Amino acid sequence: GKAAAGKDDWKNIEAAGEMVIGYTVYAPMNYEEKGEFVGFDTEYAKAVCEKLGVTPKFIEINWDTKEVELAAKSIDCIWNGMTITEERAENMSISLPYVKNAQVVVVKADSTVASTADLVDATVVAEMGSAGEAQIEGEDANADLAQATYVGMAKQTDCLMEVKAGTADAAVLDWTLAKSMVGEGTDFADLKMIEGVELATEEYGIAFRQGSDFTAKVDDAIKALVADGTLPALAEKYGLALAPAIAG
Repeated sequence: GKAAAGKDDWKNIEAAGEMVIGYTVYAPMNYEEKGEFVGFDTEYAKAVCEKLGVTPKFIEINWDTKEVELAAKSIDCIWNGMTITEERAENMSISLPYVKNAQVVVVKADSTVASTADLVDATVVAEMGSAGEAQIEGEDANADLAQATYVGMAKQTDCLMEVKAGTADAAVLDWTLAKSMVGEGTDFADLKMIEGVELATEEYGIAFRQGSDFTAKVDDAIKALVADGTLPALAEKYGLALAPAIAG
């Protein structure tokens, strides 16, 4: 049945000697730089595989069908800045939370906007279907942002370009992305995050098949990587914050 879907996962992975990791290209998690496959999740997955004595095999998936790929066993896990939600936790087995994320508001560096209250009549952009969009439209939207004029964009980077060009007053997007792309020394040096505004705080986890015996193995490896300093160093390298559950 459903609960037993992944009961022999570890045995099979160990026998195959490899762990098949489903990902999408998403900086700073998994991406290519100078012809090399890098990123926080990429390095993190390699470190976990090393602890478990298996080889990582990265397979690019379609984010929309990630659960289908996992259930079909074409991948062993989804490891790509995946937000832990109640629904996902019911349908899959999820690791310890490892990184925290939040939705932040990005404006021009010289903007006087200090809070969401200043954006009531503004033009605000977000990526369509994203957690940022959910803060502007929908039943869980931020009360101030819900009164703004919303324009949906195809990508989070498009949102940043709109704010830079002045065609939008603000963008609502992932803290992880904004932290690496906005502010001094970045591609968008003339933009900033509004200080002290963190909406929809969330955590990332690795998803395995329901009932998988592999989750506990990975969790043990995660704890070992926190204890030996590997994970804190990786978080620092990529400008991320570890989830409170493992940060200790």
